[in-house]
Amino acid sequence: MRRRSFEHIGEVLYEETLPNGLRLCVVPKKGFRSSYALFAADYGGAHRRFTLDGRLIDTPAGVAHYLEHKMFDLPGGDNALDILTANGADPNASTGADMTSYFFQCTEHFEENLRMLLHFVSTPYFTDETVEKERGIITQEILMGEDDPGLGLYYRLLGMLYASHPLRERVAGTEESIRAITAETLYACHRAFYAPGNMVLCVEGDVDPERILAIAREALPQETQPVPEADFGPAESLLPVESYSRETMPVSAPQFLLGAKFAPAAKGEEALRRRLTASLALRTLFGRSSPFYTRLYAKGLLNLDFDYEADFITNAAMLILGGESRDPDAVLAEVKKEIEALEKNGLDEERFRRAKRASLGARLRGLEDFESVCFALASGLIEGYCALEGPELLERIDKADCERFLLDVLRPERLAFAIYEPKKD
Repeated sequence: MRRRSFEHIGEVLYEETLPNGLRLCVVPKKGFRSSYALFAADYGGAHRRFTLDGRLIDTPAGVAHYLEHKMFDLPGGDNALDILTANGADPNASTGADMTSYFFQCTEHFEENLRMLLHFVSTPYFTDETVEKERGIITQEILMGEDDPGLGLYYRLLGMLYASHPLRERVAGTEESIRAITAETLYACHRAFYAPGNMVLCVEGDVDPERILAIAREALPQETQPVPEADFGPAESLLPVESYSRETMPVSAPQFLLGAKFAPAAKGEEALRRRLTASLALRTLFGRSSPFYTRLYAKGLLNLDFDYEADFITNAAMLILGGESRDPDAVLAEVKKEIEALEKNGLDEERFRRAKRASLGARLRGLEDFESVCFALASGLIEGYCALEGPELLERIDKADCERFLLDVLRPERLAFAIYEPKKD
């Protein structure tokens, strides 16, 4: 395996691409009791339309999430979740818009658990009866999501930002869309997206990288399989479809989200630089120690649930900020004032340096969390960069980089603003 040393953060990474296309990375941590493994597919809720072997395939909303639910079933009636738990592991899975992940953490029997993880994820087993039984469970999950105002507001904003991108639709799908999902649908999507060449395996803990490589070679199919090409629809304008929305909902206080699209960078180091620049720029302008936040907090316009983030999902990117406010329109006006001040004066140098130090500290603290490291490594493998290069690359990002990003994205015509306010009754 290729060994890479990151002396500035005290980490070592082993990498390998298997003949079947699987990308593998291992971060050995000698002396640690706990180990973590993540097996992920470059496949999520937004991968609804794709081309495989020259054939265009359309699938209903919610297939990736449905497939994640059913992957734990094994032939003979066994369940991988139960087996892993009985063997001392803490397993789980998650489906996002761009990636489906299966993972576990344990303090013993790591190699046995890793073999089981690789086995059940690469061994689809669905029947009409079990697929139908799961439909009721997923329907309840969808209904619970529809009762979540935060989730509803998020998808309302996505609908304002994007004209046709599949991000507009919920990862879990709808009651109607999942009715079209059958065992045949799940087999077809597993065959397409769970090919080793479309997957990544990330491990961190007191493990031998060569042993992990050997287990992956033994447990997974040896042959190379074709990888699907996703189709996310026509190119989107950077302008929102809708700029302002105000709706009444059963919420206790007004909630708002402000969003803007921007073009994601191509894969590789530039993609990582784009992520780091966006995160640092937002922290500098809207972070907890920024004049913007402290001023609005003192006025009672923002509270502690105010947050911001830059989302990079499949072939899309956006920044989002929001929370609760007694007067969301006043917050929007303050955001626009902040942008005007930025155009006139730029970012304050000392404020930028503090934000950069805080960002670097947060990334270094994140290295203590095996789950966080493995997810970051998996995302990086899919996007063509190494997440452990983040701290060093962050140090090379300057104030001008952040100013250019903010002034490009936060133009008034690029903003979409969504509000949920309490019903009068």
